Amino acid sequence: MTQPGLQPGSGLAANAQALEEAAGTPPERRGINYAAALERDPSGKIKLPRRPFPRWFRETGWRHLVGLAMLVFAAFPLLYVLSASLNPGGTLVTANSLFSSFDLGSYVELFNRPQQPYGAWFMNTLFIGLTSAAGTVFLGALAAYAFSRMRFTGRRVGLMTLLLVQMFPQLLAMVAIFLLMSSIAEIFPAIGLNSQIGLIMIYLGGALGVNTYLMYGFFNTVPASIDEAAKIDGAGHARIFFTIILRLVAPILAVVGLLSFLGTMSEFVIASVILIDPEKQTLAVGLYQFISQETSRNWSVFAAGAVLAAVIPMALFLALQRFIVGGLTAGSVK
Repeated sequence: MTQPGLQPGSGLAANAQALEEAAGTPPERRGINYAAALERDPSGKIKLPRRPFPRWFRETGWRHLVGLAMLVFAAFPLLYVLSASLNPGGTLVTANSLFSSFDLGSYVELFNRPQQPYGAWFMNTLFIGLTSAAGTVFLGALAAYAFSRMRFTGRRVGLMTLLLVQMFPQLLAMVAIFLLMSSIAEIFPAIGLNSQIGLIMIYLGGALGVNTYLMYGFFNTVPASIDEAAKIDGAGHARIFFTIILRLVAPILAVVGLLSFLGTMSEFVIASVILIDPEKQTLAVGLYQFISQETSRNWSVFAAGAVLAAVIPMALFLALQRFIVGGLTAGSVK
């Protein structure tokens, strides 16, 4: 269908017809005056008229409303906790009015309680979380490389065992873990009950299975031709793993490390059983003390501690973002 003002066979008419066909415009809706749109465009570029609002909303506009609703749904709890931390009332009732008051007294009080050493909890969480994350990434990568690149007896059974073990929650092993750590404390107190090293070893054993299976799938996407080329040059498994494979799988290492750190940081049950002394506890266990007693609950201080604790995962996510969104093996195979 030729538009008004366009001569059949002219270059402008051909361009208009090509634009309509490329955009998938139905034949009955074709006929937009592209020549008039071109004349009104000061930059000299073809500027198509806007779609009618009902059509735009039906095709793409509703997605903006869904995104806005999800943004409000996700941001409201964060704003509520931040508002509660700035409210000196100490109760959730007084914090219902968002940002009705602005007081940093809860943040100051957070570090002035000798019986509840928030600074020590913060450092303990960093030590336990970062150590557990590093150990999980290293051990998981070693196991995933072995399952992905080597062929040995029991390989398939081992993979299925790793998957099946994750179906049982850790709470089923709480009694066994407590008795085991109590017995170890009598022989070697450094890794027994009330020991941060012992807690790290428990975390490493519990998170090794699912992370290994996750890395295994990622390692399989790395072309085996890279390993074969390195073996021709005389490289062994250790050199291939540390100098080639680890660089190619950096995105999954960052993801596993971040998830391991977040899981360790928010874990409460095992940490509350293993760590007894307040100076050795983590943030998840320590912050519970602010609201655990019925007569002395202080939600404002608790919210202030939660806001400061959220800085750690945010900083880690920003630091590892380029690895998470980076390519897997881009440019590795020519």
